[in-house]
Amino acid sequence: MVLSFGELLLRLSRDTTTRWLDKDMVNIYVGGSEMNIIAALAQWRMPVCFCTVLPDNFIAQEIVKRIGEQSIDTSAIAYYGNKLGLYYLGDENLLKGESIIYDRLHSSFYDLRPGVINWDNVFNGVRWFHFSALSAGLNENTAAVCKEALEACARKSITVSVYMHHEPELWLNKNKPIYVMPELLQYCDVLISDVQSIDAMLSIEFPATVNMHRDETIQHAKQVSQEITKQFKRCKIVANDFCACDTAIEMYGTVFTNNNLYVSASYKSNEIVDKAGSGDCFAAGFIYGIYNHLPFQQMINFAAAAGFQKLFVKGDRINKTAEEIKSFILHY
Repeated sequence: MVLSFGELLLRLSRDTTTRWLDKDMVNIYVGGSEMNIIAALAQWRMPVCFCTVLPDNFIAQEIVKRIGEQSIDTSAIAYYGNKLGLYYLGDENLLKGESIIYDRLHSSFYDLRPGVINWDNVFNGVRWFHFSALSAGLNENTAAVCKEALEACARKSITVSVYMHHEPELWLNKNKPIYVMPELLQYCDVLISDVQSIDAMLSIEFPATVNMHRDETIQHAKQVSQEITKQFKRCKIVANDFCACDTAIEMYGTVFTNNNLYVSASYKSNEIVDKAGSGDCFAAGFIYGIYNHLPFQQMINFAAAAGFQKLFVKGDRINKTAEEIKSFILHY
């Protein structure tokens, strides 16, 4: 079973043809990176569990019921604190610009402390643990909870993956990423990130990727990945996703392991429906590939195609089956 740990966020977004207050109503989606990833894996018929903390109120109870209906084990969700985290998305279409407002201060997850979650109980039957830098970045206590979970994984020989996507406005921890993430990465077997985030959060410096051609960017990813595996001996697999946007959007990915780099096909489109969660879907696709023992080339192809396909689905999560994604790869 794969267990994902992180904050569940409610996303509020408007109909893109109106202003926020024109109809006195907004669209509400269940989101959050770790939730998006576990929902994708459930969609692809993998055994999954989601761990978080929510306030004990009727909205949270309805959310838990909805999650359970999607074949996601909710037994690790605890009721704690007083507030759901929120974010407001101004424009789902990346090609037309975007605006996001986060409301996470003093949510139930923000107020989480070490000792609240019994990890030995939570990890019964778990083979794979996934978390993200978003959780460690909320504050010192949530970072300590992440470490607490990772120490339990080490005791139980559980495979660990981390999604390390750096968004400066979401890093609220008073300690900078370079003082937090290296300590946590020592426990991780798989890193899913992008070269810019690796530079910002681990201070592994290489030439800037701005205006690089695709071949130069790929070589850059290999150099960064090599350095990661040298510095963090447990981390044997490093995946990077790339999303370029000018007049069109282009997505592709790389994976580095055993001193070999595998590169996916490049997917392009002039229009998208909703860019939220595409990176999460890439990460989910990668976990799916490793968990199901796909060859590395197939693994990165599936991850990149899954991330790209999410761009055409409204909401934070993908609704494509694994078979549909594989068919897309064959016919693209």
